[in-house]
Amino acid sequence: MEALLKSQLILLVACLTLAAIPAQGQTIYSNGAINGNIDAWTTNFGYAVSDSFNVPYSYSGWTITGASFGMWLVPGDTLTSAELSITSLPFGGTQYFDQTVTFTQGPCTTNQYGYSVCTETTGFNGPTLNVGTYWLSLQNASVPSGDPVYWDENNGPSRAKDSSVLPMAVLGSESFTVLGYSSTCMCGCSAQANCEDSPSSTVPEPGSMWLFGPGCLALFGFLRGLGRKLL
Repeated sequence: MEALLKSQLILLVACLTLAAIPAQGQTIYSNGAINGNIDAWTTNFGYAVSDSFNVPYSYSGWTITGASFGMWLVPGDTLTSAELSITSLPFGGTQYFDQTVTFTQGPCTTNQYGYSVCTETTGFNGPTLNVGTYWLSLQNASVPSGDPVYWDENNGPSRAKDSSVLPMAVLGSESFTVLGYSSTCMCGCSAQANCEDSPSSTVPEPGSMWLFGPGCLALFGFLRGLGRKLL
C-alpha cells in the first residue's frame, strides 16, 4: 500500500512538472561558427548589413525568440543595443520585425587585427514565420564609447548585402544564429488534423495541454481508486 501511495505522488509531481515546462528557444537557422579573421562589416554610423536565413517547414510556423551574432569590438567595448529587423527582402519588402534590442556578451577572443571578437546574444518577442527565406538586418549598433561595431564575416551559406554601396554590395555572409520554437504537436496528441509526425519543440500546443492534464488526472484517479479497493 505504501508503494502505491508513493507511485501516486510521483505521477502527480511528474504531470505538474511536464505541464509547467516553458517555451525553450532552439536553433532555427545557423550560418556557421564565428571566424574572426576574414573581415567584418560596420553596423553603426549609418551602415547596415543584411543576411538571408531559411525557416524550415512547421505546421504552425516558427516563433522567433532571439538570435546570436559574432561581433568585432574595440577592446573594452560592450555591445549594448542595435536595431534588428526581419524582412522579406534585404532592407525592404514585407517587414515582420523591427526593434532596438539589447545584448548579452558571451565569450570573446582577440583576433590578429587587435579586435575583441565576441558572441553577442539577444532575446525578444519576435514574429511567427512560415517556411521560406527571410532577411535579418543589423544597424544602429551602440557601445558606450561610441566606437565602430562590426559584424563578423564567416562566408556561411547565407546571402548577404551591405547598405554602404549603391547598388547594394553583395558580400561574404556573416556569423549568426536565429533562435525560436514551434508549438507543433505529435500526431495523436490532439484532435488537430494534419499535425506533424514528430515534435518540433518542447512545448505542447494548448489543445494537447488540455488533453494532457485530464489524462494525468484520470490516471491518478484510477490509481487512487485501486488503492481504496486494496484497503
